[in-house]
Amino acid sequence: MGKHLSPCVQQYKRRGAAGGEKGTLALQGQTAGWPRPCPGPRGPECLGVSERPSSGLSHGAAGVPTRTCSAERGRDAAGPGAQRRAVGLWGAQRRHRTRSQARARAPLPAGTLQAGSPDPPPSRVPDSSRTTAAPEPCVSARCPPSMAFIRKKRREQQLQLYSKERFSLLLLNLEEYYFEQHTADHIQNKGGQYERKIRGSLKICSKSVIFEPDVISQPIIKIPLRDCIKIGKHGENGSNRHFAKAKSGEISLIFSQVYFIKEHNIVAPYKIERGKMEYVFELDVSGKVEDVVETLLQLHRASCLDKLGDQTAMITAILQSRLARTSFDKNRFQSVSEKLHMECKAEMVTPLVTNPGHVCITDTNLYFQPLNGYPKPVVQITLQDVRRIYKRRHGLMPLGLEVFCTEDDLCSDIYLKFYEPQDRDDLYFYIATYLEHHVAERTAESYTLQWQRGHLSNYQYLLHLNNLADRSCNDLSQYPVFPWIINDYCSTELDLSNPGTFRDLSRPVGALNKERLERLLTRYQEMPEPKFMYGSHYSSPGYVLFYLVRIAPEYMLCLQNGRFDNADRMFNSIAETWKNCLDGATDFKELIPEFYGDDVSFLVNSLKLDLGKRQGGQTVDDVELPPWARSPEDFLQKSKDALESSYVSEHLHEWIDLVFGYKQKGSDAVEAHNVFHPLTYEGGVDLNSIEDPDEKVAMLTQILEFGQTPKQLFVTPHPRRITPKLKTVTQACSPDDPMADSPGEESFEDLTEESKSLAWNNITKLQLQEQYKIHKEAVTGIAVSCNGSSVFTTSQDSTLKMFSKESKMLQRSISFSNMALSSCLLLPGDATVISSSWDNNVYFYSIAFARRQDTLMGHDDAVSKICWHDNRLYSASWDSTVKVWSGVPAEMTCTRRQQFDMLAELEHDVSVDTISLNAASTLLVSGTKEGTVNIWDLTTATILHQIPCHSGTVCDTAFSPDSRHVLSTGKDGCLNVIDVQTGMLISSLTSDETQRCFIWDGNSVLSGSQSGELLVWDLLGGKISERIQGHAGAVTCIWMNEQCSSIITGGEDRQIMFWKLQY
Repeated sequence: MGKHLSPCVQQYKRRGAAGGEKGTLALQGQTAGWPRPCPGPRGPECLGVSERPSSGLSHGAAGVPTRTCSAERGRDAAGPGAQRRAVGLWGAQRRHRTRSQARARAPLPAGTLQAGSPDPPPSRVPDSSRTTAAPEPCVSARCPPSMAFIRKKRREQQLQLYSKERFSLLLLNLEEYYFEQHTADHIQNKGGQYERKIRGSLKICSKSVIFEPDVISQPIIKIPLRDCIKIGKHGENGSNRHFAKAKSGEISLIFSQVYFIKEHNIVAPYKIERGKMEYVFELDVSGKVEDVVETLLQLHRASCLDKLGDQTAMITAILQSRLARTSFDKNRFQSVSEKLHMECKAEMVTPLVTNPGHVCITDTNLYFQPLNGYPKPVVQITLQDVRRIYKRRHGLMPLGLEVFCTEDDLCSDIYLKFYEPQDRDDLYFYIATYLEHHVAERTAESYTLQWQRGHLSNYQYLLHLNNLADRSCNDLSQYPVFPWIINDYCSTELDLSNPGTFRDLSRPVGALNKERLERLLTRYQEMPEPKFMYGSHYSSPGYVLFYLVRIAPEYMLCLQNGRFDNADRMFNSIAETWKNCLDGATDFKELIPEFYGDDVSFLVNSLKLDLGKRQGGQTVDDVELPPWARSPEDFLQKSKDALESSYVSEHLHEWIDLVFGYKQKGSDAVEAHNVFHPLTYEGGVDLNSIEDPDEKVAMLTQILEFGQTPKQLFVTPHPRRITPKLKTVTQACSPDDPMADSPGEESFEDLTEESKSLAWNNITKLQLQEQYKIHKEAVTGIAVSCNGSSVFTTSQDSTLKMFSKESKMLQRSISFSNMALSSCLLLPGDATVISSSWDNNVYFYSIAFARRQDTLMGHDDAVSKICWHDNRLYSASWDSTVKVWSGVPAEMTCTRRQQFDMLAELEHDVSVDTISLNAASTLLVSGTKEGTVNIWDLTTATILHQIPCHSGTVCDTAFSPDSRHVLSTGKDGCLNVIDVQTGMLISSLTSDETQRCFIWDGNSVLSGSQSGELLVWDLLGGKISERIQGHAGAVTCIWMNEQCSSIITGGEDRQIMFWKLQY
């Protein structure tokens, strides 16, 4: 084999490669124009590539200049460039077929260090040819990236959870599996004068063989199995007969193509060598040779099948056979006392790759044991640490499960893909059952309430919605999606007070340019079913890595078969990218969370990647920022400010409607020009119904590469955010305010609101002061005079009673009929008490004259609840109506009935059990026997929303102080919060018993339960903050004074209780 060595290599072999074996570089005699060491962000210096000398000289690994002979230089040939892995749908099938095919590279300038140099080339058959990739960028593979899932991997490496080997699953093809590894030597120049052994690890994968040398100066070798010509024990069947002795531990691979990766541990486009050649590997354990050869032959047969579906089916069968022959190693349990609950097969999902193994769950831990032992023997998660768990779609199939041990981290602790939906559901059920008393289950609605009330930022809310919609940083086809916000990338100053600065959030990106939209709509009208407006998606693996290539180069190389994209198609400029999204015929992409984060790494080429040169000659380096950004940090800060601005807060719900809401599908999507290809939607295709394996694999490939629409979270218009008032308490009391010396109405209101807020913040400190049993049956209503001295109560014992708080004595007891009274209220001026009765009437009682003043016979069944505002009476009845009456209290002493005219009748389908008014009396909410909550516009006497949100009778309803929300409780134990504007159920909490009545401030609730306890609820936190012992029976009614400092409750135990806040 020595005759094939070039003179430069022979010279180098005579001198020896002293530095190459230690994985370091000893550069000597540098001159201008020579490659210079470039210090990377971490670790030792790595070799940088600059202008190459025209003499044809190149540096060897030991710093010794070597000359590349003209014959070798002549063999460098330019091959066809690989097509970009485009995100368009129609190229996906073709890309899948070409995924494992080799890509030729353009030749390097003369003197470029080729793969394998300065070591002698391997044994080969003559007439081989070699092509190389673009010049190696000066970037260490150990450089710390910033993307969420890469940051997580980096942290785990720091905790020594992962080995320091250069090998990564990203070196595999998409949908390829890594099966096993064997310690081995790569024998170079076998039997020749310069025979040499390279120590390392031989890894057997489903579509390739990978050899990872221990010495980092040597490249990782990847041999595609479909390019193998012959596989066997070295020396058998007459192969290599010129060797005198053939060792039994040696495996021979004869192939036509090989990849060289991470030479000197530098992340760079893969180098390819083509031509018939032979590599020999000697296993440390010679007894495993036959098994390894048999495995390779079996995988080779699968790789060489003509049909892609047959290849996938055979590899899947091999994988399942391996999984069936193994099980979880119980010796890996953290404790001998752990009790096994479930074990099944699954795959751990990370971006672009999956790793098969066994899942095991015990009473204390969740385990995953990879079949190949990579990246570590066992991944273990303590159930007590789990904070969130989500069912996921993977490839539009209900097979995924993602577990988080943190509240707000974007990246999970483990993402599992199961082979059977039942296994996923069983594991989810067990973990959810364990967490039931530890972690509150969160829904999109619960986050909506927090966002509306300002307890979640726009950024946090979008992250939560992405999580709930199956978006995960572990799945690049479903990576979290964020909107373009800013429309101005040309000005020198960014004016966030100007609405023109912002993008129209009510339209998808594809509809922002009217001229382009007209062309798309014309094509849409002419298109046969199924129709779609956009031929590419707004989020896909290609788009995600387009933005993140500077910090995730290995992921881009994995996605694009070992090469970077064309320099002119890279993420070069913010303004250019936005312009292309507006004008490009097929570019409709949105943004990713990193644009509103804190890490600028994805904007800066800190790894010094050689990403090529553009047609104009500019080198692709850092991302070009808009003029208004002084630095990458300033760009991100201003982007975050824009996302949290008043304009975006007021309009973000419109974008949510498009991506997560009711405009995602159906006629609303067509009207909003928001229709993508059917394959991108959940339920768009049933993969299980496709019998042809080739069609099924191609379909799955299209789904994964084209991108997926998020799971629909809302089917009604999303509510607006409640924007804060411009004038705050501190502003009202500002010394610069000319009105500060004389407190006006606004400052008084602000101070009152402050005292109310203080009271509600201390609502858990409620203390019982006194209690009195004044009725013979359950108390049904409470009304209190303005000065707080007199308390009026109604009861099912048919009496209205007047109790003096000062003398602590019962002063009056009035009976109107022998039927129960259901509620009571005091009219303004404290002169008249109104009571509703089960005898279908409403009674007016004069306090001054101590007699019944009037009777309103307005219903055909029991009157269940009454309200009063601005001389109008509102009565609810079991006769399925709510009636609105006009009345003049001042004239009641001299006239009867005539002053009560029915102004409106609000009809229901079933009996109405409760009603409530908003502060302005423009809206009314009613709750029915069948569990429906109805919101009415009183100015037009029309129904706005009808929400069937309870499974039993609605017990109580009330508007929030700002009239934005309605809270309802029911016999089903649920507390439901409804957005008044949209009618959306935005929060639902469940208790183990009925909550009969409540009061609330929009954030917290004090409810009376069936058991007699008073419960304090944190709606935003979705939990019960305090349980306060109260009545011996159900709490049936509750009253709070205007200052929120005193509370009175009535119960089935016939008592009224007086409570006081202690703070």
